[in-house]
Amino acid sequence: MLETGTLLKSAKDQWRVERLLGSGGQGEVYLVTNGTQKHAALKWYYPHFANPAQRDRLQDLIARGAPSRNFIWPLDLVETPDGSTFGYVMPLLEPRFKSPVELMKGTINPSFRVICTICFELAYHYQQLHSQGLTYYDISLNNFAFDPNIGEVRIMDNDNACPAGMQVSVHGTPGFMAPEIVRGEATPSIETDLHSLAVLLFHLLFISHPLNGEQEYRIHCLDMAAMQQLYGTNPIFIFDPNNDSNRPVPGYHDNALIYWKIYPQFIRDLFTQAFTNGLKDPNERVREPEWKRALARLRDSIIFSADGSENFYDLELLRQGKPHICWHSKQEITLPPRLKIDDRIVMLTHVTTLSEHHLRGNFEFDKVVGRVVQHPTQRGIWGLRNESEQPWYFTDQDRTLREVPPGKSVTLFNGLTINFGGVTGEVRS
Repeated sequence: MLETGTLLKSAKDQWRVERLLGSGGQGEVYLVTNGTQKHAALKWYYPHFANPAQRDRLQDLIARGAPSRNFIWPLDLVETPDGSTFGYVMPLLEPRFKSPVELMKGTINPSFRVICTICFELAYHYQQLHSQGLTYYDISLNNFAFDPNIGEVRIMDNDNACPAGMQVSVHGTPGFMAPEIVRGEATPSIETDLHSLAVLLFHLLFISHPLNGEQEYRIHCLDMAAMQQLYGTNPIFIFDPNNDSNRPVPGYHDNALIYWKIYPQFIRDLFTQAFTNGLKDPNERVREPEWKRALARLRDSIIFSADGSENFYDLELLRQGKPHICWHSKQEITLPPRLKIDDRIVMLTHVTTLSEHHLRGNFEFDKVVGRVVQHPTQRGIWGLRNESEQPWYFTDQDRTLREVPPGKSVTLFNGLTINFGGVTGEVRS
């Protein structure tokens, strides 16, 4: 719709169209620059979407500002001189961010740690959006991107975000919409967003859909009537403990069958809640704080087998006296030491770092305060190095109180207790 070199003015700046980046259901996206050669993206609406309601929504979102820097948020409203068509300028997505569709297809293979980080970040940032009284309306695989090396996310297509309860034309993506929306009994809300978020997290962790089991297998044409049945009229969780009529079909739903066994019991329990009671009662859905706690715990549960494969520590297996078996090598895993601080358990592997969250439970992961390190001369001897700005204190094996200054390490042993400064942790092996 816009030619290269077209100049567009806004209240804040003038933008020059450089080239078309892509197109979607509502409009086209262009690379644009301003007078200082700053690059940005411009979403330009098709005329039938450039209506007064959409303009008002954009102006409200621009005035509010992004809930966090992880949102590709509308920054500036741009329109033609006569106001007949318009669009908005937003930050340009960096090339390092990839589509989750690539993960679903298997063309990229992030580590379990990265997947856990992606899921945590999604729960964290959607909570930021909801805390402002906004509903996203269309949480799905299509509307975010992630860095496959570190798990950082960017949430896109935010121009449809609205105050909760506002009537909107976008109700969601098939397969992600809450059952009550599919049945036509409700409009999008924060509660329906919570269902969509749970479906999205299930896709990322289990590479499958939580409601696609035998019922879906028996459908020859997945048309609107079939989707109404699967996701609205009779949705059944594929691992519902009280209803086995929609189990994954071997040879057809293998991802679900394989990945469900890999994750620890506490994460399976949370998804069971989301897709049993949560399917029937929106008030029973898992909320973002619960997801954040569980996903942070899941990331801290990562352990490694002898062949280097990532696995997860499962406290339930320990309680039952069962060994941890590697999903890849099928060999028993020797468990590393674990650090318990209040209700938080951190597996102390060769890649473990401690952050403020591990000490305070505040979800602050940016500041590293401790790191697992190997003894410089004795292989197989591991310690925890103090990377904070204050000393730690511990009682050694002869019950003498000793100090661990910043930059120094304490050797790990069973029963070690460390005072991190108002917070005490205990090492078990």
